[in-house]
Amino acid sequence: MYQKVGKVAYKADLSNIQKLDKHLKHPHHSFPSIHVAGTNGKGSTCHILASVLQEAGYKVGLYTSPHLRDFRERIKINGKPCEKQFVVDFISLNKDFFESNQLSFFEMTVGMAFQYFKERQVDIAIIEVGLGGRLDSTNIITPLISVITSIDKDHTAILGNTLPKIAMEKAGIIKPNVPVVVGERRSLLRSRFRESAQNINAPYHQVNHKLKAPVSDLSAWYQKDNLRTALTTLKLLDALYAFNIDENHIKKGCNKVSINTSFYGRYTKLSTHPLVIADTAHNVAGVKALMKQINKEQFDKLYIVIGMVSDKDALKVIKLLPPTAYFILTQATVSRAMPVEVLSKYFEELNRSFEVIDDVKTAKKVAIEKAQEGDAVIVTGSTFVVAEIF
Repeated sequence: MYQKVGKVAYKADLSNIQKLDKHLKHPHHSFPSIHVAGTNGKGSTCHILASVLQEAGYKVGLYTSPHLRDFRERIKINGKPCEKQFVVDFISLNKDFFESNQLSFFEMTVGMAFQYFKERQVDIAIIEVGLGGRLDSTNIITPLISVITSIDKDHTAILGNTLPKIAMEKAGIIKPNVPVVVGERRSLLRSRFRESAQNINAPYHQVNHKLKAPVSDLSAWYQKDNLRTALTTLKLLDALYAFNIDENHIKKGCNKVSINTSFYGRYTKLSTHPLVIADTAHNVAGVKALMKQINKEQFDKLYIVIGMVSDKDALKVIKLLPPTAYFILTQATVSRAMPVEVLSKYFEELNRSFEVIDDVKTAKKVAIEKAQEGDAVIVTGSTFVVAEIF
């Protein structure tokens, strides 16, 4: 499965998910959807959209990846994960088909989500792209609106090693005559999306980044662009499809994202004395955003518990972290995790102060014990590391 092993589980082809979709009798035809792609911000944007739509009274399906603690977090309705029995029954009923067609974990999960949303009769589903866009298993849907958040370098071995190449993979979710909302700020990339949309008569909507972002419980500065992207999408959804979303729904939904959708790990404050923060930042753009946010906080010494996965450019990420911090290097219990022996070599090369504690929970505990009341602790580097502290 891609969550655990990475590139070798990725299938750059839609034929398998199309077979599964046919086998399941096209469950995604049973509900309207919003499709969200992007390098950073797509998960947050999905949860904001879901929260506001819940406040407007809708039964909202939410499909995201990866999960933190429980696989069922990927498939939710109004913030509640799908039932264990549904997962068991779905696998049991379709096991022979999965095996005979050699379906990937991600393909099976997408099929499961769509079937669940059909059976539970959701009013609308928010569907997050897993990887890329053009060849992602979610890309069999024709949504009411397509959304592309921001673009940066990630999964370059699969999506390409330049931003324009990555952008074109994300642009693959744009559908003929389906409006697309784009949150990307850079004009070169925006022009690529605009051109892709115009080529297939998809109405193009650029997020206005001067728009005042709604107040939200997602308080990090980098969430403002995600809030603007979600707000633009919701206004368009209401204008085109009469979803009757008013300002009160937006205000409540944006203020209750974590509660409404069980969304954690994006600058989640676990305590204040010392300040303890969990953030799933795992690439250059994400870590830059995290560092900008932590610099807005008041603290004395900074402790960083960090573990990464092997397919990331660790040295570039580590160079963004403050050299005055004290680091505790750790390793999540997944096969994709970068061995602490490898990670430590990067820190030695940069002459950083660190120690190694393999177990993530122990690493966090030690960091908090070392920290004084006025200090700060960050747990970061990968979704898998953050998952193990909850």
